Amino acid sequence: MIGDRAAMLMFDTTLTELYAAIQDDLDVVRGVFDDELASDLPFVNEFCETVRSYRGKMLRPAMLLLAGKACGGITPAHHTLGAVVEMVHMATLVHDDVLDGADERRRRPTIRALSGNVAAVLLGDYLISHAFHLCSGLNEPFASRRIGAATNVVCEGELLQNRHCRDVALTEAEYIELVRRKTGALTAVACELGARYAGADERVTGALAGYGMDAGVAFQIVDDVLDVTGDAGEIGKSLGLDLRLGKHTLPTIHCLGQAEDRTARELADALSGTVAIDRAALRGWLAGTGSIEYALAVAESYVKSAVKRLDVLPPSEARSSLAAMAEFITRRTF
Repeated sequence: MIGDRAAMLMFDTTLTELYAAIQDDLDVVRGVFDDELASDLPFVNEFCETVRSYRGKMLRPAMLLLAGKACGGITPAHHTLGAVVEMVHMATLVHDDVLDGADERRRRPTIRALSGNVAAVLLGDYLISHAFHLCSGLNEPFASRRIGAATNVVCEGELLQNRHCRDVALTEAEYIELVRRKTGALTAVACELGARYAGADERVTGALAGYGMDAGVAFQIVDDVLDVTGDAGEIGKSLGLDLRLGKHTLPTIHCLGQAEDRTARELADALSGTVAIDRAALRGWLAGTGSIEYALAVAESYVKSAVKRLDVLPPSEARSSLAAMAEFITRRTF
């Protein structure tokens, strides 16, 4: 059992409370991030200042730090790796905004909206190159190789998503595989590295990687739900893009399988780009088939799996926070 404190954290928390045990370390990570990106070109620094406004929840660095704390303690290597995984994540956001044609993130204009697609692509590349430059400063190549492997998988996930764009035949199993690659891989490697650089053995390191993978899959499912049900003002980014871009997600996959023939045809036409529908119409269809509830239930099953994987750790505040962070994923509205 994870204890009364964990139960309290799970159901009555804020991110500030969850991060309390690592707040000072997160501040160090932010400093490493900022120092690494500093340029002698003022306009590049202006771009990086915009990117800093995207940092938001910093879930991946926080998971990495909490994994380290739960497995023995946080070292300077954890601060470096926290900045590295956040840079890789930021690069994916900047590139995603280009792919999606998004104009807003964190309630601010995206780089592509401010300076165009070319500048955004180049800035994403700049973030990736700095991530590997920073990682190469560690005493061994293990982290660089694992970050590199995970980044490769993330790119494969994006390629897979592009291949299935407007593919109304996409199955739930194919969607989950896509999400594992596109989102789960980076959270998995963050938790893996957090554990390893705290001295954890292979069994514990593998369990933490599994925790990160499960939590990442749950996070993406909820993100896909919020694209339909969320409030743009609260979330702070462009919504409704999945439908417009023909991205088939778990709620729409379920709806196609459950809806009456007419609704299924209309949804398939919308996903294929034949007709245009708005978020309100889609919400109505998903509500009629219980597809939002189904997707959230699947996300919850991944959260439960993630929490179960923490059984390899001794009781601690950091372990309780990891469990609570997983639970936070399915309750978040932003």
